Amino acid sequence: MSDDLIYAKKLEEHGIRPSVQRTAIYRYISENKVHPTADTVYMALSPEYPTLSKTTVYNTLHLFSQKNLVRNVMIESDEIRYDADTSDHIHFKCTKCQKVFDIFNKDFFTQIEENKIQTVPAGFTVKKIEFNVWGICTECGSDCKK
Repeated sequence: MSDDLIYAKKLEEHGIRPSVQRTAIYRYISENKVHPTADTVYMALSPEYPTLSKTTVYNTLHLFSQKNLVRNVMIESDEIRYDADTSDHIHFKCTKCQKVFDIFNKDFFTQIEENKIQTVPAGFTVKKIEFNVWGICTECGSDCKK
């Protein structure tokens, strides 16, 4: 089965009709772990798909988010990035290169899950937890040591 068929099947599993453009957008988000913005997705795909518009990209990403196919990452107030990995994980943004990295720490989220009853007031229900960290990535850190 080709990669595009795998991505199209994933769209269908989330109740999304898999058009060529939607499949391409989901493939890009899935394969580019840099948490791209809608503009980044548009700039990357528009040469290959000349009929693709920014509006289509924005609307498609909004649909993906509504259907829980991608996660909106708001690590800065002025931009939304997109992540195809919807599992609980931490986002780390390098303040030098501006890249966003995934950090998987199951113990961290287990501790939060176990203690959320004590953390939130009675009657509140936790639906989603987001955790962002800012700093210098290893690549940029090694640049500083040269």
